[in-house]
Amino acid sequence: MQFPTELLNQIAVALEVAVACLTALLVAFWIGLVIWTFRDIRARTRDVFAWLLATLLVLVTGPIGLLLYLLLRPRETLAQSYDRQLEEEALLRDITTRRACSSCQAVTEPDWLICPHCRTELRRTCEECGRPLELNWKVCPFCATPVVKAISVKAARAALPVEPGYAALERGDQETAPEPTTAMVSQPTAEFLPAAATEQEAADEQ
Repeated sequence: MQFPTELLNQIAVALEVAVACLTALLVAFWIGLVIWTFRDIRARTRDVFAWLLATLLVLVTGPIGLLLYLLLRPRETLAQSYDRQLEEEALLRDITTRRACSSCQAVTEPDWLICPHCRTELRRTCEECGRPLELNWKVCPFCATPVVKAISVKAARAALPVEPGYAALERGDQETAPEPTTAMVSQPTAEFLPAAATEQEAADEQ
């Protein structure tokens, strides 16, 4: 049985078209792999030699070179590495701001004056603006008040003798504060008793 010549010619033409389409698709796929590899390696490193090497590897070997490239390429892109560095810097800044207590090593907040765990002094307040200051600061950065002056004022106040009653009143302890008519008035009255007795005797003699 012989096929017509025209039918054979049509089949041959169809096969040629199919082979041409498959070849074009294969070439486009090959070129797409090369372009994707070049873009991917450029996003992962700034080394020009690595760009050329990865591109040539995929261009020559095709899908096999792409598999090798996927195994050997850097793990992170430049954008991911930059984001990771920003996160590490933010974490380091947070750790620096929230430093640990020098005594118990507990994490403290930037505005804490004493450690709530061991009562260690972490910072002091400014006498002018009331902002928290570090222990090694010489001048308040908020109001430019010398810290040495504030310390001397506190030391002078601490050196002054304070009566127990007044100390209790300053602390706000109303229960332990003595009555003003007994403890605070009796001592000044006792100082003037001899003078009053002397005046009374002089009046009786006259």
